[in-house]
Amino acid sequence: MACAARIVFVTVPRGAKAARFARQIVALRLAACVNILPGVSHYRWKGKICCDAESLMMIKTTSASVPRLRKWIAQNHPYEVPEFLVLNVASGSPGYLAWIGEGVR
Repeated sequence: MACAARIVFVTVPRGAKAARFARQIVALRLAACVNILPGVSHYRWKGKICCDAESLMMIKTTSASVPRLRKWIAQNHPYEVPEFLVLNVASGSPGYLAWIGEGVR
C-alpha cells in the first residue's frame, strides 16, 4: 500500500555526525531512507554572511512520521535553528512508496 510520502531536508555538519544522524533516524523508524549529500552552504546568520561545509540530508518519510522526526531533530541537532523543510511527494512508483511506508512502521 502506498503512503503519503514526504521528503525532509535537514542540513548537518559534514562528517561523522551526518552519518550518525542518518543511522539513528532510520534505526528509530522515523524514516525509511536518508541520503547524505556533501556541500557548502552560504547563508546569512546574525547579520553576517557565512560559508560552511555541511551535508544535506534528504530524508524519505511519511506525513504521519513528520511530527516525530521534527521533534527528534529539534532535540538532537547541534544548530540553534536547524533546517527542517518538508516537501510533499506528488507521485512515485507504487512499490517505492509502499517501501517508505513499511520503513517507518
